Amino acid sequence: MTYQIDLSGRVALITGASGGLGEQFAKTLAKAGAAVVLASRRTDRLMALRAHIEAEGGDAHVVALDVTDTASIRAAVAHAETEVGPIDILVNNSGVSTTQRLQDVAEEDYDYVFNTNTKGAFFVAQEVAKRMLARAKGAAPGTFVGGRIINIASMAGLKVLPQIGVYCMSKAAVVQMTKAMAVEWGKFGINVNAICPGYIDTEINHHHWQTEQGQKLIGMLPRKRVGQPADLDAVLVMLASNESHFVNGAVIAADDGFGV
Repeated sequence: MTYQIDLSGRVALITGASGGLGEQFAKTLAKAGAAVVLASRRTDRLMALRAHIEAEGGDAHVVALDVTDTASIRAAVAHAETEVGPIDILVNNSGVSTTQRLQDVAEEDYDYVFNTNTKGAFFVAQEVAKRMLARAKGAAPGTFVGGRIINIASMAGLKVLPQIGVYCMSKAAVVQMTKAMAVEWGKFGINVNAICPGYIDTEINHHHWQTEQGQKLIGMLPRKRVGQPADLDAVLVMLASNESHFVNGAVIAADDGFGV
């Protein structure tokens, strides 16, 4: 006897799907049966990912999205729902960072991080939620009433880390945003939760773990290791599923104990 979560018939929008965690999230939800909508500014990368998912038997679609542009957000969500159907699952994943001491942060650095990580995440969730709310109120068609919004925050939103203070601030805002959305939208069957990943080995930081500084950091971690993108699969699929209907407003640390 086995236990399996089946997302067949669901439509999932994944922002920042052109690499790193977003790419893994898209592959994982597609394997679970969802039709995935891949969103990013780098559509060439998305096309390659779509081809990979389709070759594995999955259903994937591509939309161009710049989360720092509210017009782009509205257009991308409308395109996704027109082409694929109402969005049931949002993985709000786009994120950027800078590395510098707080006294060296310029206004453009601050805006760069907050415009993507906080403002962009908010307005993507808002645009998707408006449509989920309309379906819940019977004002728009859709086979699934309610929805799942999964905001990708960071353990840096729970634990301040040196030289990425602005990033920590932006992700702490995502944590509070998640709770606020859960309170307001939960009564309509829309569950909003956050995942706070720890240090994960992705294409962006892979080289860092081989350096002296990277090895020093690994040595400071509770189990002397960094995670892999697939280590987040289980919590992602659980939060995306119908079975998570009693989980709302949760902030789940997936950091191998780093924040304890």
